[in-house]
Amino acid sequence: MHITFSTKGRKPFIDEHIKDELYAYIAKICQEYDSPILQIGGVEDHIHMLCQLSRKTALMRLIEEIKSHSSLWIKGKGEKYQTFYWQNGYGGFSVNPTEIETVMDYIRYQKAYHQHKTFQKEYRAFLKKYNVEFDERYVWD
Repeated sequence: MHITFSTKGRKPFIDEHIKDELYAYIAKICQEYDSPILQIGGVEDHIHMLCQLSRKTALMRLIEEIKSHSSLWIKGKGEKYQTFYWQNGYGGFSVNPTEIETVMDYIRYQKAYHQHKTFQKEYRAFLKKYNVEFDERYVWD
């Protein structure tokens, strides 16, 4: 599964001081739910993960655990992060096994990719690619 979600209001909280530790923390949560991370990355306002979703865990449950635990963890990293929240929603997209390397590269090079495209444009493109109908009023928070 390719999973993506942003910080609330796309605030740039995921800075160089916490990103690697945050990614490791999220990977540990995924491992605990038998859903190992193949690749994780992102930029200041959102993350992408590619994981092997466990057959025993619903995607919604995994996301709920990731968001709740990592949000508390981030808030414990100092005063600068006290107002941190994740957005309410998320995107979860199945990945064809033949596309795993492509998705891993896509996640690996997020910083370069987002020099030219916002998270909103990126996310809309995913929704269109996977034929997901959406209403702009309910996608962003």
